[in-house]
Amino acid sequence: MADDTADGPAKRHGGDPSRPVTIAYIAESAGVSVPTVSKVLNGKSGVSPGTRARVEELIDRFGYRKLSGANRSNVVELVFRELESMWAVEIIRGVERVASRHGAGLMVSRFGLHDSPAPAWDDTVARRPNCVLSVAQLSETEREQLKAKGIPFVVFDPTRELPDDVPFVGATNWAGGRAAARHLTELGHRRVAMISGPQDVLCFCARLDGYRSAVRAVGLPCDPELVVHSALTREDGHAAARGLLSLPDRPTAVFTANDIQAVGVYQAAREAGLRIPEDLSVVGFDDLPMASWMDPPLTTVHQPLTEMAVAATELALTLGRGERAPQTGLEIATSLTLRESTAPPKD
Repeated sequence: MADDTADGPAKRHGGDPSRPVTIAYIAESAGVSVPTVSKVLNGKSGVSPGTRARVEELIDRFGYRKLSGANRSNVVELVFRELESMWAVEIIRGVERVASRHGAGLMVSRFGLHDSPAPAWDDTVARRPNCVLSVAQLSETEREQLKAKGIPFVVFDPTRELPDDVPFVGATNWAGGRAAARHLTELGHRRVAMISGPQDVLCFCARLDGYRSAVRAVGLPCDPELVVHSALTREDGHAAARGLLSLPDRPTAVFTANDIQAVGVYQAAREAGLRIPEDLSVVGFDDLPMASWMDPPLTTVHQPLTEMAVAATELALTLGRGERAPQTGLEIATSLTLRESTAPPKD
C-alpha cells in the first residue's frame, strides 16, 4: 500500500500548491487504480468503505477538484467516418474495454466528414460527451467546435497530417510496409507488386513508402507498373490484381494495403490458374480475424487495432479529466504475422 501518512504523498508532491494534483497522483498515493478514484469522485458503487474513505481523505487533503467538464456526460463518443464491420469491431472492443474499466459509457456514431448534414456533428457537440474519439480525421471546423465547448478529443489512425497540438494514436505504417516487402524480397522475389490505397490518405502513403524502401534496399528499381492505387474493397483488389497478373512479365508476389484487397487477389489468382503461394505470394495488412480463415491462411502485417483503441481511449479520458497527457501523439508498433500465403518463387 502507498504511504498514507501526512508526510508521504505530500512530500512526494513536493509541497508545491501551484502544481495541479491529478487523479493518477491520488490513485498512486492511495495505492489504488485510477478507475477506483474516478468511482469515488463520481459517487459510483463498487468501492469498499475503507478504500473510499482513504481516497476521499486524500482528495480533501490536496483540495482536488475536477478541472473541467462538470457539465459533460460520462460518455466516450466514438465517431466513425466509415463503419467497416470487422475493422470497426476491433476498435470498438478496445474502446469499450477501457470505458467500462473507468465506469464510463460508450456511444458509437457514424457520419461522413463532409457529406453529412451539419446537424449530425452538431448533435455530437450538443450531447457534450466526456470526450470524443474520432476514427480517421477531424476537420479544423470540428476541432474548433469541440474546443469551444471544452470537449477533449483524440484522432484515431489519422488520414491527414494534423497540427502538432492535436492528440492522435496511430500505427507504424511505414515500418509495416517495409517489413511486408522485405519479407518477399528475402524469399527471393524480384517482381513484387503493391496494391495500395487512395493516394491522398496518410497511412497508405506511408505503407507504400515502406514498400519502396524495401525494394530499393535490395537494388531493385521501383517499377511504376507494379504499383496500383485502389479502393479498399474485395472487388477493387480483384480488379487491380487482374491487371497486374495480365502483365507480360507478371509479378511473383503482391502486397496489398489491407486484408480485404487480398481476398480479391486470391480470386484473381484462381481465375488465372495460379496457385498461392506456389505461383504467387500474397501479403496483406491489418491482420483481421478473417486473415487466418483464408485458404491458404494469409501472411499479413498485424496492425494492433485493439491496442491502439485502448491507448486512444486512455488518452481521451486523461484529457477528459483535465489532466495533461504524457505525449500528444503515439504510434504503436506493427509486426509481420507469417502464415502460408508466401513462399520463394519457383524460378
